[in-house]
Formats: sequence, C-alpha cells, structure tokens
Amino acid sequence: MRVRLLGSAAGGGFPQWNCACPNCRSVRDRTFSGKPRTQLQVAVSEDSESWFLLNASPDIRFQIEAEPLLHPRGLRHTPITGVVLTSADLDQVLGLLSLREFQHFRIFATSAIQQVLREDNSVFAVLNRVPDQVEWVEVSSSNSFSLQPDLRCTPLLLGHHLPSYVSEERQRGLFAEEMSLGLVIKGSSSHRLAYLPSVPEVGPDLLKQLEKVDVLLFDGTFWSDDELIRIRQGGTTAREIGHLPVSGPGGSLEALSQLKHTRKIYIHINNTNPMLDESGSEYRQVREAGWEIAEDGWECEL
Repeated sequence: MRVRLLGSAAGGGFPQWNCACPNCRSVRDRTFSGKPRTQLQVAVSEDSESWFLLNASPDIRFQIEAEPLLHPRGLRHTPITGVVLTSADLDQVLGLLSLREFQHFRIFATSAIQQVLREDNSVFAVLNRVPDQVEWVEVSSSNSFSLQPDLRCTPLLLGHHLPSYVSEERQRGLFAEEMSLGLVIKGSSSHRLAYLPSVPEVGPDLLKQLEKVDVLLFDGTFWSDDELIRIRQGGTTAREIGHLPVSGPGGSLEALSQLKHTRKIYIHINNTNPMLDESGSEYRQVREAGWEIAEDGWECEL
C-alpha cells in the first residue's frame, strides 16, 4: 500500500490567509524555520493505479495538479477511484465540490454524514446532476468495508463532535457517533495505517486499536489546550472543538508514549502550532519523543 500526503495543515493552510500570528508572519517574511503547508489531504493506493482520497481538502485541485500520480491518463479520466469521508467538517468535504466535473467515482460515508451533506446542503447536489455521476456508498461505523479486494478499512469511533453548522434539529436525529471517525486501512500485506485527523481524547479502547498499527497519522492540530485563547485573546480550547492537544497532561505525546514500535506522524497541524518552527523547543520535543511532523509531498509504503 502506498500512502501519499498531499497536504498536512489544518483548516486554512499555513500560512492562513487572514492570520498574522508569529508563525504566519514569519513565513510571509521568509524568516521562518519551517515549511508552508496546504490543507490536509491523504491518498492511498494498493496498485499505484487506482487511488482513494481520505476526505476531500478545499485545496484538492491544486494538490492534484502538484501530484503526477493523480493526473488524467486519457482525455477525460482520473485515477481517483473514490473518497472516504471521516466527518462532515468543511475542511474535510469542501473539496468534493471541485470534483463535480461529471466524473464517476465513489464516496464512502456513514448514513449520518450523508444526511448532513445530501439532505441539508443542496450545494452537494452538483455531484449528482446526471445518473451515475457519483456513487454514494453507505458504510457503518461498526463494520469494516472494502475499497478494493486488497484494500480494507476499519472505522474507529472518535467521539460525538459535530460541525458547528449542523442545526440543533438535525443533531437530535443523528447517530452522533458516526459523525467523527478514524480509519485503520490494511492492504495486501499485514501492515496497517491509522488515519485520525480529529481526536478529542485517547481512551483505553482506542489505544488498544492503535497498538496494532504500523504507521499512525494522528491529530496534531494544537500544541496546547489554550493555544487559540492565548493568541486571539479569547475563544475556545482545543478540546472544546474536538482536538486533543499535543502537549500537557493527557496530551497526545503523553497518551501515546507507549506506542514504541509504531511510526507516529502528526497531521492536520494548525498555523498557530509552535511545533511547526523547526528551530523551536516544541519541534525538538516532538522529535525527541519519536514523532514526525508531516509535510506536503511525503510518501510511505506499507
């Protein structure tokens, strides 16, 4: 199985268009000891011919153009066979609207995610303007499902976090557990990839699941729980918006420290996160703990 990281940042990318935090200012001034990043996008393939996207980044069109493996091989063609949605967060689904050009592919999503997108948001009807344009495949949070015969996904329940745009009326009718998932993906080998872009907490059950994986792509959105509050002089904590911080008591560095034989990579990194600065102490702390910080363009094989 091949895994391509087309983008690695949280919503808004890095630098973020309307942000002048120290990180974003330094990137624009070209004094930053680190790299710009587009919004999180991962692609996986078992045969290097058919590719599946894990969610659909708002930056997807630019990311496809930057990746020759995803370029058309015919007049009207794409090697993108399907998209797996782990939530209905805008950062994870807006890219679907860029894939509306009457090109057949499959979208794998739970019933709850499909209800929010297809019943409450008429704009996503552009994906089904003609018969067989896009095939929506309903998956269950309690059962594994196949993308291809040798590529299989097992969902992981990650809590009850719902996007803020979902109405209270709709929330009451949803099975909220199916609105925020992680994935464990297994190819023809025995190796496993875990993809968890938004994690509110790490409990014993999740930790047990992660002990079985070879490569872990994990939520690295915020360094500290009060990161946004300190920078914006107000707002919400990381945990309140569904992201376990990297540092501090119970943070992911501590909570996942027992995963000694897993390659651990932080993804979905917010522009305010100080670990993006490769000259800083936070970056060194992450690296010394055995973690990597994802960059656009990375690839690994399992």
